[in-house]
Amino acid sequence: MTDEELMQAVCMGDKEAYQILVKQHLKSISHYAYRLLGNQKDTEDITQEVFLRLWTNAKKWKSDKSKLTTWLHRIAHNLCIDYLRKHGRVQTQKSFDEEDFGSLPKTGEANDNGGDKLRLLQEAISTLPENQRSALTLCHYQGFSNKEAAAIMNISVKALESAIARAKRSLREQLAANQ
Repeated sequence: MTDEELMQAVCMGDKEAYQILVKQHLKSISHYAYRLLGNQKDTEDITQEVFLRLWTNAKKWKSDKSKLTTWLHRIAHNLCIDYLRKHGRVQTQKSFDEEDFGSLPKTGEANDNGGDKLRLLQEAISTLPENQRSALTLCHYQGFSNKEAAAIMNISVKALESAIARAKRSLREQLAANQ
């Protein structure tokens, strides 16, 4: 079944269709929230709220205006931004959950695959302002087009591209300083 067919079923109270949608989109939404929030507890809370809103607001989604994944990421984005504004920058976890984010070596662990560079990059990304971190995450990690990412963030494509350029410049400077 397509997302549209599943959403029609959810609108009619079909819990199985809802569970299928949660299973299909859970990983993507939780990865996005984690990259913005930086810790597992808040990520779980935001992700749970996104899917609660999917269930309670299913009739608000308009298939002719956006893909379901875009709509869900917009909900996640808004919840994360609201949370960050209310609570300030969240302290990020020093380690990633291996199941969700792949096996990253521990600090100081010898490796040949660039794990230390990846860890430095993740730490540098976590220091970016929320709009730059979100723009970079949506386009480079979540795979959205610039147009879709701009819609999720409720900004123009030009503003999105500017945020990505600033993020890349900042990351280059931070990584160069660490070498």
